[in-house]
Amino acid sequence: MANFPSLPDDAVLMDVFRLYPETSRPLLDYHEVLLRGPSPFTVGERELIAAYVSGLNSCGYCHGVHTVTAEACGIAQGAAPAAVADVDTALVDERLRPVLRFVGKLTHAPSSVTRADAEEVLGAGWDERALHHAIMICALFNFMNRMVEGHGISAGADYFATSGKRLEEVGYAGLGKLID
Repeated sequence: MANFPSLPDDAVLMDVFRLYPETSRPLLDYHEVLLRGPSPFTVGERELIAAYVSGLNSCGYCHGVHTVTAEACGIAQGAAPAAVADVDTALVDERLRPVLRFVGKLTHAPSSVTRADAEEVLGAGWDERALHHAIMICALFNFMNRMVEGHGISAGADYFATSGKRLEEVGYAGLGKLID
């Protein structure tokens, strides 16, 4: 149930976006740049990072939506929840494991991240731009998870399927058009 009396009990994130377009439009623009713009990571890999961080934060809404989106964008079915359970045995590209470990540490204990953690990512063949993108996706989804939980947003598998497919098809710029 939503935490705001002005939102319907079954509110989804689009309801918050429509209620507060002045803060939502720039946020969706940033999502579009980070998750759909040029990057060393594929769209699916970026969505996997988003789903993974959200799963670590126990944000069922974001984990559900971005798991479906990652799968629609080419990530193996079940990879995101499996990575949350155990990143070392999940069906993810071997090069992504250090990236996921890095964002996991950044999510759980940000002040404990060291240069050695960064070097593990770089040693897997990623460059500094990739590490920057992973950090920014991690930061964005730690923010989004708190935004969703603070507003009391929740949904089920049917919504995740619809929303994930919509994100795959229209991206975040398309969501911005739905605010109006």
